[in-house]
Amino acid sequence: MSIQEAQVSRADFDQVMVPNYAPAGFVPVRGAGSRLWDQSGRELIDLSGGIAVNSLGHCHPALVDALTQQANKLWHVSNVFTNEPALRLARKLTEATFADRVFFSNSGAEANEAALKLVRKVASDRFGAQKYEIISALNSFHGRTVFTVNVGGQPKYSEGFGPRPEGISHVPFNDLAAMEAAISERTCAVILEPIQGESGVLPADQAYLEGVRALCDKYDALLVFDEVQSGMGRSGKLFAHELYGVIPDVMSIAKSLGGGFPISAMLTTEEYAKHLAVGTHGTTFGGNPLACAVGEAVLDIINTPQVLDGVTAQGEYLRERLRAIGEPYNLFELVRGKGLLVGAVMSAAYKGQAGALMAAAEREGLLVLVAGPDVIRFAPSLVIDKTDLDEGLARFARAVDAFVSQAQV
Repeated sequence: MSIQEAQVSRADFDQVMVPNYAPAGFVPVRGAGSRLWDQSGRELIDLSGGIAVNSLGHCHPALVDALTQQANKLWHVSNVFTNEPALRLARKLTEATFADRVFFSNSGAEANEAALKLVRKVASDRFGAQKYEIISALNSFHGRTVFTVNVGGQPKYSEGFGPRPEGISHVPFNDLAAMEAAISERTCAVILEPIQGESGVLPADQAYLEGVRALCDKYDALLVFDEVQSGMGRSGKLFAHELYGVIPDVMSIAKSLGGGFPISAMLTTEEYAKHLAVGTHGTTFGGNPLACAVGEAVLDIINTPQVLDGVTAQGEYLRERLRAIGEPYNLFELVRGKGLLVGAVMSAAYKGQAGALMAAAEREGLLVLVAGPDVIRFAPSLVIDKTDLDEGLARFARAVDAFVSQAQV
């Protein structure tokens, strides 16, 4: 029996995998659109999108075609060479954004690592070694490398990994006064998510982002937007900062860019990109032809008025339906978000029980997410069929009924 044919089950995880995850009790084996099937043949509606990754659902025909065609041409050549898919995708990303230059990598953490190294290099080159401090927001999330996990504003992820990198501070999100008090001539950059994802789907205030942009300009600090979760159409714009009209100096993207295939990118202007000269940064697999071919297909589909307008409309519909489902039980304090990145915040009586509601949804054949203990998060396919969305919401309504009947209030 070949390795591919070997029978495995969820129990194998506990025998062979590092226990840093606690995966669900079933194993998905097939996906199509917004539906998944597990080893037993059970069908589930997916409103989680692989944590905002499966931007076009599962096995979208255009992505399968792009990957298959490229797989028959060229897989990997290393960064000793460039390749056509990388050049095409980089060209399209610069044409669609503020950026002039692109650095490809493989994950959101890597894109943020590149962004953070860039801002320190720019500051060092232009102002000297004393300008290295980075300001981030409390409850932010920027990745799991030692650098990015410490820039992220959640100590639970950085504790126990030894001395922390110097020059990193955190201030409350959406608190412009706190940012003004923290920023100084020693600040090289501020990094923010326009919509905080992991901490509860919390959009930035308009005045806040405008104010932070002005403060960065005043103190010669670069503004970095982490659009790993909010980018690539998720908000109803190609990138969430477009909703605010606030332009960053550097941007990180990942997740939805590959529609499920690992790829990320750091984007910036010519002025700042030149500080990453030959040899200053790199990655073995970044700009892989397979990933970039898929990424180009994703971008071509998402960056259209039809899809982006559809995200806006579907997002409004989803939030309205969630409010209606929760209203009879006073279940949600509020339902917030932009486009198809939505957070339903549990009311005071149900605080801390988002995980239990997520589990109830799974029992009804529905995949949703949590964003902390108090928020149910939805990040479905950006092109989800209305029939699938309605079926998912019907299953969620049944899950809510079951959850409320057993909830501790």
